[in-house]
Amino acid sequence: MRWTLALASFNSLNSISNCSLTLAASHRFSFPFFSPQIRPSSFRFTSSSHYTKKLSAILAMDSSIAGPVKELPVGLDEATEEEYASQSKLLKEFTSISSIDKAWTFKSESGLVSQAMFSISQPNLLANKKRSFMLSTSISKESNNNVNFQWAPFPVEMAGVSIIVPSPSGSKLLVIRNPENESPSRFEIWSSSQLEKEFQIPQSVHGSVYADGWFEGISWNSDESLIAYVAEEPSPSKPSFDHQGYIKGATKDKECSSWKGQGDWEEEWGECYAGKRQPAVFVINLNSGKVHAVKGITKSLSVGQVVWAPPVEGTDKYLVFVGWSAEPRKLGIKYCYNRPCALYAVKVPPYKSEDVGSDPKSMEEPTLVNLTQSISSAYFPRFSPDGKFLVFQSAKASVDSWVHSATNSLHRIDWPTDCKPCSPTKVIDVIPIVNCAEDGHFPGLYCFGILSKPWLSDGCTMILSSYWHSCQVILSVNVLSGEVFRISPADSDISWIVLTLDGDNVIAVCSSPIDVPQIKYGCFDKEIKNTVWNWLNVSSPIFRCSEKVTSLLSSHQFSIMQIPVKDVSDCLTKGAAKPFEAIFVSSKKNDAPDPLIVILHGGPHAVSLSSFSKSLAFLSSIGYSLLIVNYRGSLGFGEEALQSLPGKIGSQDVNDVLTAIDHVIEKGLANPSKITVLGGSHGGFLTTHLIGQAPDKFVAAAARNPVCNISSMVGITDIPDWCYKETYGSNGKSIFTEAPTAEHLTHFYNKSPISHISKVKAPTLLLLGAHDLRVPVSNGLQYAHALKERGVETKVIVFPNDIHGIERPQSDFESFLNIGVWFKKYCK
Repeated sequence: MRWTLALASFNSLNSISNCSLTLAASHRFSFPFFSPQIRPSSFRFTSSSHYTKKLSAILAMDSSIAGPVKELPVGLDEATEEEYASQSKLLKEFTSISSIDKAWTFKSESGLVSQAMFSISQPNLLANKKRSFMLSTSISKESNNNVNFQWAPFPVEMAGVSIIVPSPSGSKLLVIRNPENESPSRFEIWSSSQLEKEFQIPQSVHGSVYADGWFEGISWNSDESLIAYVAEEPSPSKPSFDHQGYIKGATKDKECSSWKGQGDWEEEWGECYAGKRQPAVFVINLNSGKVHAVKGITKSLSVGQVVWAPPVEGTDKYLVFVGWSAEPRKLGIKYCYNRPCALYAVKVPPYKSEDVGSDPKSMEEPTLVNLTQSISSAYFPRFSPDGKFLVFQSAKASVDSWVHSATNSLHRIDWPTDCKPCSPTKVIDVIPIVNCAEDGHFPGLYCFGILSKPWLSDGCTMILSSYWHSCQVILSVNVLSGEVFRISPADSDISWIVLTLDGDNVIAVCSSPIDVPQIKYGCFDKEIKNTVWNWLNVSSPIFRCSEKVTSLLSSHQFSIMQIPVKDVSDCLTKGAAKPFEAIFVSSKKNDAPDPLIVILHGGPHAVSLSSFSKSLAFLSSIGYSLLIVNYRGSLGFGEEALQSLPGKIGSQDVNDVLTAIDHVIEKGLANPSKITVLGGSHGGFLTTHLIGQAPDKFVAAAARNPVCNISSMVGITDIPDWCYKETYGSNGKSIFTEAPTAEHLTHFYNKSPISHISKVKAPTLLLLGAHDLRVPVSNGLQYAHALKERGVETKVIVFPNDIHGIERPQSDFESFLNIGVWFKKYCK
């Protein structure tokens, strides 16, 4: 699930670390409960030494009569301990299921057999890290109806590896290991049999290489002698002091007799980028090992997604990259596609000589060319195989409207035959923004990652993954004609995602809420135009799970429901009046319905997909039906439906969720007395709104980093623009200010869940990340204190080292374990 909203770092946890409010330790697993001396809703700030003395007194009693005292975690009785033990064992089985992060294919010399590598990850709960490993296979396509994958007997763990990038020929492999401290970055070049070269890049040259999936960009040149990449610019010099005071002309080096001052504060790109200042482009020469910062790039630009432009003998070499301006200030960029960006080209020297500075060409002042001046957003640059055109994606609908994510578009630039880019360039539309599609037709482009090599052999057809209502599908796009085809099966509600291409064949993964992922091999007859793709099953050891998990999943079913809009007369556009969707997961049994959990995604402009989620599969397996609502404003349904929500959050989205709940109750699929609600970020905003606006509807609630009070959030979140856009709608952009007026703050408060706090009855679990820069931990804590003040049963867990997503393995595990136990307690 995507958590898109978030705020300022909550670093001063010492004030609450010794009270009955639970702090979930990152280095060990504990069962967080309140002290038995107080009601579960209480937040009495009692010193931990108080409980230590009481426990000591108990242990000092005559044990010869009572026997040994069984020590339980604070606030935990034996019955609840059994529930924790039972659920944690099952959750562990779901958690251990692996995921495929990336895949690559390599043609053999004969061309008859392909080799493939799969980068796989699995949570390592004890180490509280993601364990990564590589599994190889050989692929032989025996006929149009049969493909054979011969897997290596065992995977190989890739400990300490940050990035893996094969060379264009497939003969070399770049492995980058980022340091965890101030050690150098390590670049390794591997051949098929051994380590060929290794380079250590000190922090004085650059910091960690970006491996975030957004600024990240690594590109081999055509002859595989140079690699361009994005890394953190070296830290600027800080003022130095010793026993005599300020030191003039101090170096960056540390000295035992002096200390470094802080210097000027520098802005960062918000959530997920704490400690990162400036991504910059570097080139390493693999023959000499020398690393060069690319010159000519404006300091106000943060750069990413760098690629080499196609080479032409005897002409200058260019790099193409995405640039985000830091003016007037940096706002949160994670999941925020409304940050203006452009494609730039910069001429670079050959980087062939031992000392580039002595090369006359390197002495020329590079010229920076903005390739996309006519459009407000351009990213994911991909050159066609013949180098004749450059294709890119745009989030101009987001940038122009200010919503953090919206319907995307795809565009093309014809690359000059002399390989000397100039500005302005003509931007050609390939896939325009779709406002409102006819039923069953392509709803628009919602693509959030493009393969580095997305091309079929015709040189003009790209293979992409995109959201299509509540599903993810695979598309083929002809970038010359603009034709778009859905090539994953259209008669199924399961979700698909492309992993890599094997020539003109596609290696993909499909899954559903009740089906663990499965690898598929897609092929088609090139002689027949617009033919239906044939998807072959691939036997794989990657997604194996226990017999218990398999049995539980097989006992469930799911469907995607069309939910009619309740009051069409309020809809200003055709798209806003169309039905929205909800994914319903339930047991196959025919007796009374199971208790219901309503699941709400964040954003609000995100989507819950009909793909496999280990956390949600766990919740359905402990005896719950799931109603996963994609309210109007979600991605995948066209731009009109999406743009209907800004200005109406807390009302339109709340009403859509209530309509969906009534829909399943009317169909006899849910017991109205056994309904709970769960959401994160904006989903937490909806969760806390719902228990206030419909207090008799829910028997319990759980919220992860919820937006509870926008008026207190706006001044410290990394996305204050979100507060204005989503509460004021189309007027939000024009009235935005860093100094909200009293009128603005009142409006924010009235749009917030805390304005309905007096009506809340449902026992509420709040799960908060202390380092959340998007939705401040203080937002959730204020809401919890207000609930406690009114006598509502409340439980809070603060994860001291987590950010907005609460994705660290131990934190994610403890989070969903507590959700399962909390709902069992109040909704059996």
